[in-house]
Amino acid sequence: MRKNNIQSVVFVALFAALTVIGTMIKIPLPTGAFVHLGNAVLLLSVLFLGYFKGSLAGGIGFAIFDIMNGYVTEAPYFVIESFVVGAAAYGCFLLFKKQPTEIWQILVIASGTGVAKLIMTQIKNTIMQLLLGMDFAPAVTAAATRLPATIINVCLTGLLVSFLYFPLKKALERTVK
Repeated sequence: MRKNNIQSVVFVALFAALTVIGTMIKIPLPTGAFVHLGNAVLLLSVLFLGYFKGSLAGGIGFAIFDIMNGYVTEAPYFVIESFVVGAAAYGCFLLFKKQPTEIWQILVIASGTGVAKLIMTQIKNTIMQLLLGMDFAPAVTAAATRLPATIINVCLTGLLVSFLYFPLKKALERTVK
């Protein structure tokens, strides 16, 4: 195995572990959902590792968290969501030619990522309500009542990534040559 391949595996594993840890740092909300730092780690992993490796790291991390915390049935969904949200993040990252230089650019990337996360959450929650037997319109409304936690997560992700991206990028550039 070449050094580059070993380094890639190590970074995917590192960001997967950080995603698990970030998701475990949670603040419960009255709706039963919780606010966590895992989405910020997913966005950072896509920015530093690229679309596929970053999304894979986030998906593995979310799946491990779900399996360890009694959400086994949701693990496959969050792997898929990591790739969809990761695609949105990477698409926004490409707007700046993969070289954002200002905090506002990171916030634009985080906003695009957040919109994808909100859409995926709304679709998932609507489907869950439909499977429980609701008609479409009430299912959409019921699903929307669960969005506040996601909105908080999206805002927290934007804030954290805007503060962490540039120092981490500088540290990684010094470390990885």
